[in-house]
Amino acid sequence: MPRLFTALEIPAPIAFSLSLLRGGLPGARWIDPENYHVTLRFIGDIDHRMADEIARALARVDRPRFDLSLEGLDALGGRKPHSIAARVKASPVLKELQAEHERIVQRIGLEPERRKFRPHVTLARIRSASPADAANYLALRGDFRTPLFPVGRFVLLSSRDSRGGGPYVMEEAYPLAA
Repeated sequence: MPRLFTALEIPAPIAFSLSLLRGGLPGARWIDPENYHVTLRFIGDIDHRMADEIARALARVDRPRFDLSLEGLDALGGRKPHSIAARVKASPVLKELQAEHERIVQRIGLEPERRKFRPHVTLARIRSASPADAANYLALRGDFRTPLFPVGRFVLLSSRDSRGGGPYVMEEAYPLAA
């Protein structure tokens, strides 16, 4: 059974900028830059028939290309943070694309996503870092920003059952309209 999700890729120059943020946080497990992405919809473990159905439905998405940027860093997980992530600057076009993915997977029969969509790029998983260490890390790097970068497609990725962070396999790529 594949474990699937839809995502936006991070261009190499932006991934390089993000990779410069690695280090300086005890207990962090840093994500490899080639695995940076913005998750649109986590689908989960599904059978191959449903995976094919989702892949076909995603091919019908007809959305325009758009630009994104990253601004700021966050510790995700509340009082006991589990991840460090770069925030995606608010974008109505991104929100509409994500909402369409949500509608597609619900029409196919999957449960609605319970978590609110908070677009981000996960940089590290933190299991043993203290909240104070995470706060110090963010205080030194929290003003991180990137220039706008183009989004010309979204992808359907699969992952192995792991603790997160890749490696991911691109199953399908779906271009956005010019």
